Amino acid sequence: MSKPALYYATLSPPSRAVLLTAKAIGLDLELRPINLQKGEHLTPEFVKLNPQHTIPTLIDGDATIIDSHAICAYLVEKYGKEQQQLYPKDLVQRANVDARLHLDSGHLFARLRFLYEPILYFGSTDCSIDKIAYIQKCYEILEGFLKEQPYLCGTDLTIADFCAVATVASGNDTAPIDEFKFPKVNAWLKRLAELPYYQELNGDGAEELKAIFKAKLAENRGK
Repeated sequence: MSKPALYYATLSPPSRAVLLTAKAIGLDLELRPINLQKGEHLTPEFVKLNPQHTIPTLIDGDATIIDSHAICAYLVEKYGKEQQQLYPKDLVQRANVDARLHLDSGHLFARLRFLYEPILYFGSTDCSIDKIAYIQKCYEILEGFLKEQPYLCGTDLTIADFCAVATVASGNDTAPIDEFKFPKVNAWLKRLAELPYYQELNGDGAEELKAIFKAKLAENRGK
C-alpha cells in the first residue's frame, strides 16, 4: 500500500502540526514540498487538487483531505491505533480537543496570519502594536486552559497541542510571551520542545519563518 502523500512547507505552521502528528503515531508520509513564496500553491494543477489552494493537503488513496486540523484528526483516527489519546474516542474528550483546534484555526493562527501575510506577500509595513496585542490576547486564553494541567486538554498530549504549538512558536518573537504573565504557556512550550522530534519538525521551521518575516519587514520598510 502506498504511503499517504502530504503537500507541505516547513514555513507553514499548519504543515508542521501535521508533521508532528505523523511522527507521534509513527506514520511515514511521502512528502511533497510546496514553495509558497514562488506561488506553487496557486498553479492550476494544485488548485484543481485543492480549490482552497492551501497547505497542507493530504492525498491518501482516493481521498483528498485539506486543513491541518482535519488532517491530524484523520491520521490519528486511521493510523494511530496505539496513540488514540492524541484524538480520544470519548465523546466529551474529543469535543474538548475539537474546541482547542477551533481555538487555533479561529484565533491563534488567524491572528498570526493577519499580521504575517500582508508583510510576507503584499509589501505591507504594518507591524502595529494593535496587531501584536491581538495575538497576545490569545496567550491569556492558553494560560487559562493550562492553569491546572500540562496540556491544553488535560494530562495527555493531543493534536490540539501540536496545532497550537506550531502557531505559537512561529510568532513568539514578534509577539513575545511574558514569562511573568504567562508562566504556564512558557512551561507548555518548553514541555513540547522536549519531544525528541520537535526541533526538526517544528522548531527549525518556526525559526526560519520568523527570520524571513523580520527580513521581509525590513525590506518593505526600506522601499
